Amino acid sequence: MLKKEVIWREILFQARQNKKIKFTQKELALKFGFSLSTIFNALKPLRSANIIKVGGRFFALENYRKLLYLWASERNIKKEIIYSAHFNSDIKTLEGIMPPGTIFGAFSGFSIFYGSTPAEYDHLYVYADEKDLEKLLKRISEHKDNLPRHNFFVIKQDPWLLKYPAPLYEQIFVDIWNAPEWYAKDFLKAMEEEIK
Repeated sequence: MLKKEVIWREILFQARQNKKIKFTQKELALKFGFSLSTIFNALKPLRSANIIKVGGRFFALENYRKLLYLWASERNIKKEIIYSAHFNSDIKTLEGIMPPGTIFGAFSGFSIFYGSTPAEYDHLYVYADEKDLEKLLKRISEHKDNLPRHNFFVIKQDPWLLKYPAPLYEQIFVDIWNAPEWYAKDFLKAMEEEIK
């Protein structure tokens, strides 16, 4: 995930979860170990799109929805997929055999976050650190087959994702926005009803 996306996710999370809309560039730079120029560049498109308002020593989020849509539009989830395959088990069985602590994305993340889904789904997206990939695949190897239509995707986990409660609303939203499955629109519609 790009550094600017890490910053955008933090702003979105703080606004929704903690009702915090005022930030300083220095505070974000210290939190993530980024340079001030990285923070400045991450904020540039937000300033030009009137998503944030810049004050003397801080900036304030003006439009949560607009920032969420910007991140969803700019994210390239295909570039972040580090493994994909077809598994012959149903998705609920696969979800059940994932290692403890697995971060579920997209449709499974939605299911956990809401406790239900607006449609059935048959694709599983999970996040994993590259160093843990072999262990994860070993656990589920007996369910793998060689069909070309992949239904299981491992997304590279960024180092800051674990600092958030899982599943994270904003992460699920941008996952589903970028998912090609036909039923993604039903999931997005349900999530959009909650955006203020």
